[in-house]
Amino acid sequence: MIKTFINKADNAIATFVFAHGAGAGQSSDFMALVAEGISQHHINVVRFNFAYMQLAEELGRRRPPDRADRLIIHYKSVLSELSSCVPVFIGGKSMGGRIASMLLEDSNAKGCICMGYPFHPPAKPEKLRTEHLQNLQKPLLVLQGERDNFGTKEEIDGYLMSSNVQVIYLTDGDHNFKPRKKSGVTLTQNINNAVQESVMFINRNL
Repeated sequence: MIKTFINKADNAIATFVFAHGAGAGQSSDFMALVAEGISQHHINVVRFNFAYMQLAEELGRRRPPDRADRLIIHYKSVLSELSSCVPVFIGGKSMGGRIASMLLEDSNAKGCICMGYPFHPPAKPEKLRTEHLQNLQKPLLVLQGERDNFGTKEEIDGYLMSSNVQVIYLTDGDHNFKPRKKSGVTLTQNINNAVQESVMFINRNL
């Protein structure tokens, strides 16, 4: 059985499975803040560590992510252990969101939420990770900082993607949604906006 952490909601109407990014696990500040925020709106949030991250935490040293196919298998294993009492949505931060988007079509999930989608590696805009997003039949929400070095607003506006993909930008945010002081916006505001947009997306697609 895979270890999961669940932010349980009162009178839950849905469950959101929320996977971590490449460098920080399920308990990072970002993951915890978003999960707690979404769970305040009658949505259970399930977090888990991919196998490589669980091992890294046990050994106390960083490890590189597993290949995408192994990450997909792990994510599917988490989904297979969920209760089917309420509708399920999937997603994640950065790498975790990408993996969720890759298995969306073949899952029972109603939709997917990607926070800081890694459209390309930093400084390598030619290495796009968008091919599977061009023909999506299920709804997918991307919440992206305007300055994200994995895909800026200017870059993303030129990408070819399915009409089922919606992108919402967080003011002056970087890959972790953090804005610069001169923007007049705070990280807390951007995270709260991400939470609100996620909740609205889930409610729209129930």
